[in-house]
Amino acid sequence: MAGEETILTGKQKRYLRGRGSTIDPILLVGKGGIVPGIIQQADDALEARELIKVRILKNCLEDRDGVARELSKQTDAALVQVIGHTFLLYRPAVKNPQIQLPQ
Repeated sequence: MAGEETILTGKQKRYLRGRGSTIDPILLVGKGGIVPGIIQQADDALEARELIKVRILKNCLEDRDGVARELSKQTDAALVQVIGHTFLLYRPAVKNPQIQLPQ
């Protein structure tokens, strides 16, 4: 999967933003920034849920947009939305896809 990029249409992003508005952040990025443990947790969560919300804590020393892009890149996930210190990532599950995106 490395190097593979998920490209979403505007309609698909709107659909995922709607679904993402009802979920709570399941990952918190703090002072350490993007460390291997965070990448592994995000990878596992994306495989299980496909759409996850991540919150960047105020003590994170890195730029929020940079954190969102880097985690997206490291997990081969699409960056759906960044609002404030929260962002959504989407990656279709390999074993058991659950979210059907609109065409």
